[in-house]
Amino acid sequence: MQENNMKKFTAMQFLNFALGFFGLQFAWQMRIILSGPVTESLGASPLIYGLIWLAGPFTGMVVQPLVGALSDKTVSPFGRRRPYLLGGALIASIALWIFPNSAGVANLLEKMTGLELPALTALLIAAIMIWIIDACINIAQGPYRALIPDVVPAEQHSIANSFISLAIGLGSVVAAATAPFLNWAFGYQMSIPAQFIMGALAFTLAMLWTCITIKEHSTKKEVGDEKEKVQDVTFWESLKGFFALSPEVSKICLMQFFTWIGTMCMMINFTQYAIHTVYGVPDLSSASDAVRDGFSQAVLAGTNFSSISFAIFNLVCFLVAIPIGVLSAKFGNKKVHIISMVSMIFAYLGMAFFKNPVAVTLMMGLAGIGWASICALPFAMLSQYIKKGTEGSVMGIFNIFIAGPQVFVCTLVAWFISKCAFSVDGGAVNHHWEYVFIIGAICLAIASVVASKVKEISAK
Repeated sequence: MQENNMKKFTAMQFLNFALGFFGLQFAWQMRIILSGPVTESLGASPLIYGLIWLAGPFTGMVVQPLVGALSDKTVSPFGRRRPYLLGGALIASIALWIFPNSAGVANLLEKMTGLELPALTALLIAAIMIWIIDACINIAQGPYRALIPDVVPAEQHSIANSFISLAIGLGSVVAAATAPFLNWAFGYQMSIPAQFIMGALAFTLAMLWTCITIKEHSTKKEVGDEKEKVQDVTFWESLKGFFALSPEVSKICLMQFFTWIGTMCMMINFTQYAIHTVYGVPDLSSASDAVRDGFSQAVLAGTNFSSISFAIFNLVCFLVAIPIGVLSAKFGNKKVHIISMVSMIFAYLGMAFFKNPVAVTLMMGLAGIGWASICALPFAMLSQYIKKGTEGSVMGIFNIFIAGPQVFVCTLVAWFISKCAFSVDGGAVNHHWEYVFIIGAICLAIASVVASKVKEISAK
């Protein structure tokens, strides 16, 4: 199927196209908001929590490039991308159900084996489930992004990525706001396991809908020698060819590297910041059950506040996603992206220095502008350089510059926060979680400078 035969998408077709990403982000948002309280209750310190988060970057750097390359070459009755979309969703959904029940699974294993398992068995099970969840989200995400150049005309790539950004925002809003809304409207506090089950169902059903309704172009060898050459390209040849696409590709990758250090400083740590800095709960990783019970309401309040803040953050993302796509089509991706990231920098600095709930909520809304741009425009900038038949490989390799920076956040930043401890009343300890926003703002500023050096070309 040649690109010049692609029909332009309507707004309704773009909405339908993006629905699967709504489910993917719904599940991912559950993992972002709630993994901290779950793992801390099982004994994870700030450093251990960061190390558990390494699941995301490691699986992203390994799984997405390999799956992207495989999906380029896959020939099946279900298409190139769809087997990975649905398979990733189904396996991730099982792990989403097990993760918040890790303590119960550990107890069940003790009963079945008759052995006394180590105290950290439940934390180990939770960590394994996080690795599975992240791996499967990456299995689905790379091929999903590759569907855009597969089926959407080049002149609509920015709009297509903006609809993906819209789906990310809406999925995150619904995921984050459901439990606080039920509590506010009906006095019903949804349990953490129930929220994860909700995320699993949303992921599976939305991705199933995408797989049924999005028709991939034929993967048969219908374009002769050109198709044969595409299928004979190995992953390592794709990796080499990726950096030969254009000098601008290296700049876009460097921009992404610093962008995602800044982004993940917030994503990984915000719930812990809300609980421990905004609501003043001391570190509970080594506390007794009695102490944890004493702070249970404050932890719940901090978790709900985090959910509300993420809902506002993603609501703004949802509202500005399409305008950002329209503005970028008129003024260029680079200019709009830089302005959006600057708004996120100011939001981060606000959260670092103004720690009351109202100010933090407002700053999270402002940061949502940057998030909408991050979810769309770097991919639109890169898509200008993608060669036909290598879409999955290119998007998978590009994900290295999203996943790789997270290693920095999960290790060095986590270690830094663990060292920034201070004593609170009663001899307890807390940490300066707000420092992550200063680090994030610096990295976003570097990314903005790099972005200003990128020379864009127009998609014809």
